[in-house]
Amino acid sequence: MTEIGQIAPGRRILIVTDAWAPQVNGVVRTLQSVSAELGAMGHVVDVIGPDRFATLPCPTYPEIRLAMAAPGTIGRMIAAFRPDAIHLATEGPLCVAARRWCLRRGYHFTTAYHTNFPDYVQSRTGLSADLFWPYFRWFHGPASAVLTSTPSIRAGLHRAGISQTHHWGRGVDLALFTPDGAAHPAYAGLPGPVMLHVGRVAVEKNIEAFLRLDMPGTKVVVGDGPARAALEQHYPDAHFLGLLTGEALASAYRGADVLVFPSRTDTFGLVMIEALACGTPVAAYPVMGPVDVLTPTSGAMDERLETAVERALTMDRAACAAFGRSFSWRRSAEQFLGSLHWLGEDGYARAA
Repeated sequence: MTEIGQIAPGRRILIVTDAWAPQVNGVVRTLQSVSAELGAMGHVVDVIGPDRFATLPCPTYPEIRLAMAAPGTIGRMIAAFRPDAIHLATEGPLCVAARRWCLRRGYHFTTAYHTNFPDYVQSRTGLSADLFWPYFRWFHGPASAVLTSTPSIRAGLHRAGISQTHHWGRGVDLALFTPDGAAHPAYAGLPGPVMLHVGRVAVEKNIEAFLRLDMPGTKVVVGDGPARAALEQHYPDAHFLGLLTGEALASAYRGADVLVFPSRTDTFGLVMIEALACGTPVAAYPVMGPVDVLTPTSGAMDERLETAVERALTMDRAACAAFGRSFSWRRSAEQFLGSLHWLGEDGYARAA
């Protein structure tokens, strides 16, 4: 890993990704935030994403659009940018094309494991997650480094035979997510405690575990996705606010008494640290993501989700906010920068 102080500004960094705006998810937020920080540090960042191509819906996940790029197009775009480092952020068709181009020319690249797709596909199709690991070993195998956000994910990749992992943490927009300010106006008059879920409304997020909780108070769901209509019909007492961004999202966090994070498949869970930065404690299952992020003073974890919620409601909001503010996108960008493999004119490593 390269020391940040050795990396002069002005490096040309290429990110290839199958997840990009207008998609709204943790991968896109991470790449956008880190790209902005790298630009502020004086580096030149280009993103090759699906917004540049015609797309088709992803099987079992139509909200994600897969880019259909003509053979050779990705390579020409990479060559035209003349990058000093290449990062392949996802395991979809754009990054597969970039991977092929790099390998044919001996160009080093890094990859990242953002999304636990084997478990996601299992939750959507019933197929065993083990069926998909050969593909992920194939994709990540040639990478100089595979960037991962938590110790649990690194351990899982090592067990799966992917060992060249480097840590890349996540951050919070500390100017936006703060305990100072008003609560969301939709909370006015709602019986407390207000229990909030934020994220894609999809089966793999296990939102029904939250909505089934038999506890006093009000349940609020922020986000959109393919499961929303069915869940609104089955749980009419819950309040579905749809997709919120910016100050509206921050006000939803800060006005809640607890963020309930029922996912068992997320690799990190950006919403947890956003909520904490707003002073809102987190309740979750003791699984990857929460076990790597939460501390005894910022969240509660239990296999009985009701117990986790009850404990989280007793936590000090000032301590939660202080812990949430320990995450920053600048630090995340520095970790990303230090994990990259720098290229010489022939594509091979050179000193930073």
